[in-house]
Amino acid sequence: MLRVAVVGSGPSGVYTAQSLVQQDPEVLVDVLDRLPSPYGLVRYGVAPDHEKIKSLQNSLRTVLEHERVRFLGGLPVGSGPGELPGARLRELYHAVVYCVGAATDRHLGIPGEELPGSWSATQFVSWYSAHPDAVADSFVHGARSAVVIGVGNVAVDVARMLARGPAELSPTDMPQAALTALTANRVTDIHMVGRRGPSQARFTTKELRELGSLPDTQVVVDEAESALDPGYADPSALPAAQRRNVEALRGWAALPPTGAGRRIRLRFFRRPVELLAAGGRVGAVRFERTVPDGTGGVTGTGQYEDIEAQLVLRSVGYRGVPVDGLPFDAVLGTVPHLAGRVLRDGRPSPGEYVAGWIKRGPTGVIGTNRPCAKETATSLLADAAELVRLDRPDDPLAALRAAGFRPVGWAGWQAIERAEAELGATLGRGTVKLPDWESLLAAAQGADAP
Repeated sequence: MLRVAVVGSGPSGVYTAQSLVQQDPEVLVDVLDRLPSPYGLVRYGVAPDHEKIKSLQNSLRTVLEHERVRFLGGLPVGSGPGELPGARLRELYHAVVYCVGAATDRHLGIPGEELPGSWSATQFVSWYSAHPDAVADSFVHGARSAVVIGVGNVAVDVARMLARGPAELSPTDMPQAALTALTANRVTDIHMVGRRGPSQARFTTKELRELGSLPDTQVVVDEAESALDPGYADPSALPAAQRRNVEALRGWAALPPTGAGRRIRLRFFRRPVELLAAGGRVGAVRFERTVPDGTGGVTGTGQYEDIEAQLVLRSVGYRGVPVDGLPFDAVLGTVPHLAGRVLRDGRPSPGEYVAGWIKRGPTGVIGTNRPCAKETATSLLADAAELVRLDRPDDPLAALRAAGFRPVGWAGWQAIERAEAELGATLGRGTVKLPDWESLLAAAQGADAP
């Protein structure tokens, strides 16, 4: 009987498990995650106010409750202390599929980037999403002006969360400390800045338009600045998605000031060159103005502008990191593969597979992981006749326990869910996430072992 380990319980990992059990009536799949909670970025990356997207957890839950799928949380795979080495994992399963995403964010590489008050958007999202690795920082303390560097959906998310008020944030599952800090924040100006033009921005129209519906907030667009983009001046030739974005921006550019308490300023043709200090922390961002170069890129003009900011959030993309024991393409930030089969020296490595961002790079939306996972699962099952001949233990969990690992099973995760519901009830809210390792593991402790 084929036993497969899927490393990572986010969408790519769960979709891989789903595709495996759908295509093979006997395969047994263990979904491993270093966190005691499943769902990956659906739990810890989707904005708390996006309830519809977060409800995707229900379909992921159905997969993880399948009779031939087993969730093993709190089980880190790697080469560090207390981690399960990848080589040992391969000895326990006929096949291993790595669905570990792109685990780090890109840096700007400019002076002042490490000043206090300068963060990645990933760190900010992790904080308000209660990721147990999140840094304990209020982020917004003392900030009047914020700069978000980047014009993708994550940038839109963090700008929106800075502008939300108590009435919109309290019903979410945001941890209490983040809720208290965000609802008390005094940020009045949020600048979202991109180095290229409006027609090249990466946000989706639905996300973009949400900014225009925020209470007591005006979206400000500089008509003259945006018009440097030929696609802004005449959007008729743009693809539909970009055309809708430009139309939304043009609508905001035509509006007079409203006197709203907060302003989200969408800025284009600015690239950051330095973060400037004030009082020992970030006080402004220096941008060089850019212009289109005629080939889809931009060129600097030698003109500079400083934008005040006590909080700077960079949102310029993600990047994969090397996986213990696997080959790695440092340029692409991915594991070399052929239809999901890991390649070593150009040849498929038996029993090793990848899916999701570590396979294709940080591209696409959640749904993009479905065909990606199916391709990998199909490759794996095509190899099954050879893989199943390998001598593997009847149940790898016994070997894991013998090595001192105590995974959090599905019952443990359900205990965490109950604890979060109880916490919310005591606070007069709905479900409220447990924000740290200690509280998560304490909630899971005592539940039936997997």
